[in-house]
Amino acid sequence: MSRRQAPLVALLGPTAVGKTEVSIELAQRLNGEVVSADSRLVYRSMDIGTAKPSPADLARVPHHLIDLVQPDQPFSLGAYRKAALAAIQDIHARGRLPLLVGGTGQYLTAVLQGWQPPPAPADRGLRRQLEAFAEAEGHQALHARLAEVDPERARAIDSRNIRRVVRALEIYHSTGTRPSEARHKAPPPFDIFRAGLHRPRRDLYERIDRRLDAMLANGWLDEVAGLLERGIDPEAPAMSAIGYRQLADVVRGDMSLEEAKQLIRSASRKFVRRQANWFKADDPNIVWFDMAPGVVETIEDRLRRWLAGPA
Repeated sequence: MSRRQAPLVALLGPTAVGKTEVSIELAQRLNGEVVSADSRLVYRSMDIGTAKPSPADLARVPHHLIDLVQPDQPFSLGAYRKAALAAIQDIHARGRLPLLVGGTGQYLTAVLQGWQPPPAPADRGLRRQLEAFAEAEGHQALHARLAEVDPERARAIDSRNIRRVVRALEIYHSTGTRPSEARHKAPPPFDIFRAGLHRPRRDLYERIDRRLDAMLANGWLDEVAGLLERGIDPEAPAMSAIGYRQLADVVRGDMSLEEAKQLIRSASRKFVRRQANWFKADDPNIVWFDMAPGVVETIEDRLRRWLAGPA
C-alpha cells in the first residue's frame, strides 16, 4: 500500500441497503476487518432488532465495536470515537485494512472528519439539578429548555433521551457555547475512501418491510420481553432503537402487534430520510455504487486501484 497515510475504507449507506454482506465480502477479499459504525450494535442482548451480524457472519471476518456495553449503560459519541480509533490503529498495526461500516451519521462523521467532543463539564451539581428537573417536570420540559438555547441540537436529540439532553445543557451552561457549535475538528491521520451503497427508495422500503417480518419470526418480541424481565427500562437510551419501545408496549399489553408494526415501518422510513441528510447523493467525497449484481467486484476493483495509487 503505497500511501503516505494508512488507508481507511468507509462503507456507508441507509438502513437495509445491504452493508453487512458487502462489507464481509470486501473484508475477505482485501485482508480487512470491520469496525462497526452503528450506534445500536454496541449494546449486548439487542441482536435481532438491530440486525446485528449473525455468529456465522462474525466468524467469517473479525468485527470490532459490537457488544461493548449493557443496554442500561451509557455510551457516548466520545467513547465511540476513542474506541473506533483504537480499533483502526490495531488493525493497521497487524497489516490489515480497516473497513468502517455503518449507517449512524454521527459515528461516521466523528471518525472521518475528526470531531473532537467538547470537554466534560466539571459541575456535577448542575447535572443533578437537570436530572431532578426532568424527573419532576418530565423529559419534554427538559428538552424544551434545550430547544430555547440550541434549537439545532434539540432537533437532533430524542426528548426521551434524558442523558443526551442533560449533556447538551451541561455543555451550554458550563462553556457558554451552544453544543451544536462546540465540536472541534482535527483531520484524522488516514487516507480515506468513502464508498456509498445505493438502492432506490422504494426498494429500501420493501426490504425494510421484509426484514421486519423476518425479525419478528426470529423472535424479536421474545428478545424485548427478555430485556424487560431483566429490568431494562423502556426509556433507557438503548431502547430508543427503532422498534424496541413499540414492542415493549406490545409485551406490556399497551399496544397490538399490528399497531407496533405500523409504527416501526413509519419510523424506519423516517430514519432512511434522515440518513439521506448525512449521506448526500451529491457529496463529492462519496463514491456511490448501485446495489446490483457484481457490486462487490466493482467496489473491490475500485479499492484495489485506490490502494495501489499515489496518495
